[in-house]
Amino acid sequence: MKTAEITDYKSPLHKMTQTTSTCLWNDSASVQELKYSIEHGAVGATCNPVIVLGVIKKDLQLWKARISALAKELPTATEDQIAWQLVREVSIQAARILEPVFREHQGKNGRLSIQTDPRLFRDSQAIFDQAIEFNKLAPNMIVKIPATSAGIRAIEEATYRGVSINATVSFTVPQAIAVADAVERGLQRRQREGLEIASLGPVCTIMVGRLDDWLKVLVEKNNIAIDPGYIEWAGVAVFKKAYRLFRKRGYRTRLLSAAFRNHMHWSEFIGGDVVISPPYSWQLRFNASDIEVRSRIDEPVRDEIETELSRKFADFRRASSEDGLSIEEFDSFGPTRRTLRQFIAACHELDAVVRDVLIPDPDVA
Repeated sequence: MKTAEITDYKSPLHKMTQTTSTCLWNDSASVQELKYSIEHGAVGATCNPVIVLGVIKKDLQLWKARISALAKELPTATEDQIAWQLVREVSIQAARILEPVFREHQGKNGRLSIQTDPRLFRDSQAIFDQAIEFNKLAPNMIVKIPATSAGIRAIEEATYRGVSINATVSFTVPQAIAVADAVERGLQRRQREGLEIASLGPVCTIMVGRLDDWLKVLVEKNNIAIDPGYIEWAGVAVFKKAYRLFRKRGYRTRLLSAAFRNHMHWSEFIGGDVVISPPYSWQLRFNASDIEVRSRIDEPVRDEIETELSRKFADFRRASSEDGLSIEEFDSFGPTRRTLRQFIAACHELDAVVRDVLIPDPDVA
């Protein structure tokens, strides 16, 4: 646990970062939002096509000018190639802001998490190749790789090649274990060859709120009657179980909480050697709250909640059991499909923004 001489904290999140081992990352590459987050103790940030799309839409005129400039610099580039150049540039800009933190934390934090193209989720080699390329964009990049069956293979190879990875599209204990095992294999291969590993800072995201979302879908699809408050604990239960297993086995990968839907996706994980990565809007909400900042990571979810979730949802049993899913089943799990579809849709929407600059609609005045 961290110790701090100061007793005045700017906010609950700032207090967490100064008094516990729990780290704060900003789930956005927006410069304004990142600077706010750093003021409140953040030591990292994330980016993906959804985030880039939001950044561009907030300052569309500025980015339209950049797209026009890129079109001149890259006269044969497709709209997709230009869109991914925007992803690179937004990520590099945010990474530059985090470089002082990166140097201070010697690689464990201070990184900008850039996502590989979600459309590559079935192709290990393509994911790996893009991870290697993205890793070279800045000294403090961490590369998001999906916890799909192909992604698990790419995670081991990228780790072996010295890439810090952030496993994404991950919702379950089996995925977290598969990611941690893949990272360990990659690290062990590096160690056997005398390659350094101290500067790597791998993390595994569990998108806790997206598991909750999926169970709510199943409630409607299958006419399930359950206390809605119980569902809000599903992602928390999975995260806490994964954390217990990670500590027991000594994995060198940290867990990261993402996809916030309620304050427990922050408050229940305080005290753990984990990363909390809320969007800016949730940071504002947490910092305006009167929620007590204290360690809860080791407080178990009530037995009756886990028992009821397990009884009524086969997918909760699969998500919370170490052997609930095989690696081959990761791709067909409901939250995986829903999340990949959203990420891929954002890629197409980002392409459309570029298209409107390259080929303006003649029917629009």
